[in-house]
Amino acid sequence: MREAVFLRQNQARWHLYETQPPANPDELATRFVALTDDLAYAQTFYPASPTTAYLNTLAGKLQQTLYRNKPEEGRRLAYFWAVEVPLVVARHQRALAWAMGLFVLFTALGALSAAYDADFLRVVLGDDYVNQTLANIRRGDPMAIYKTGGSAVMFVGIAANNLFVALRTFALGATLGLGTLYSLFFNGLMLGAFQYFFYQQHVLLPSLLTIWIHGTLEIPSIVLAGGAGFILGGGLLFPGTYTRRESLARAARDAVKLALGLVPVIVAAAFLESFVTRHTEMPLALSLAIIGGSAAFIIWYFGIYPRVVQRRVLPLPLIS
Repeated sequence: MREAVFLRQNQARWHLYETQPPANPDELATRFVALTDDLAYAQTFYPASPTTAYLNTLAGKLQQTLYRNKPEEGRRLAYFWAVEVPLVVARHQRALAWAMGLFVLFTALGALSAAYDADFLRVVLGDDYVNQTLANIRRGDPMAIYKTGGSAVMFVGIAANNLFVALRTFALGATLGLGTLYSLFFNGLMLGAFQYFFYQQHVLLPSLLTIWIHGTLEIPSIVLAGGAGFILGGGLLFPGTYTRRESLARAARDAVKLALGLVPVIVAAAFLESFVTRHTEMPLALSLAIIGGSAAFIIWYFGIYPRVVQRRVLPLPLIS
């Protein structure tokens, strides 16, 4: 990016930093992160410029103010989930919308394929799973597969597997997004075929009330990990006014933040699957309360709250 363009895009914000005190410590930290990003960029591309000297001085002033009130580590972690992750979500609505839209499409294709090809279910879900579930349905306990094994061992295995799937889906964004697209395709097909299988066996409602106890957190986490992968791939494909290297670095920072922000959600889903989903005899009201509470959290934290945080931070431009 030419220095004149760099100045035009950012000078008003720097003047704001210099002349108006931050409203709160969170805003101060946001300003400092943004300014150090600008300074690093200027030092790389305009090392001898007055712009770089000016940014260095301004960053030094903010640093002194920031570290006079340095937050404890616990507060730093709280800030990460309370501000940084929601800002990433707000900044990349388009990538996340593409991930959601494609996943819904792939899920519909999975259900449609299972409806028209009896062998498709076994190809996607595996003979062992299909045979065992059919046997459980004949015994009158279609969700009995969730009752097998110890809860603690199950939790560790499920958490490790789901974290691997989500982080792989994100990391495959480095393949220009193609690997992420395939991961969403495969997982969407599995979900569609999986739910159609229970519909075909006339136990769709019991499956929904059981599986979505954990699936309400687990499935959106996979979709959001796909969104993180698209953010990463977008940084490579669409650098805009930045060099491709700088665009990738900025996109990678945001994608990593989103991927790390999903870790507690994935672990919570694994906990529910291991310790709660197995209680298939639980009252209907309790099942609906867990599913509804999980859905409300996903909608609020990844849908509503990011816009609230973004409005609170404005008029500061969001620097990735």
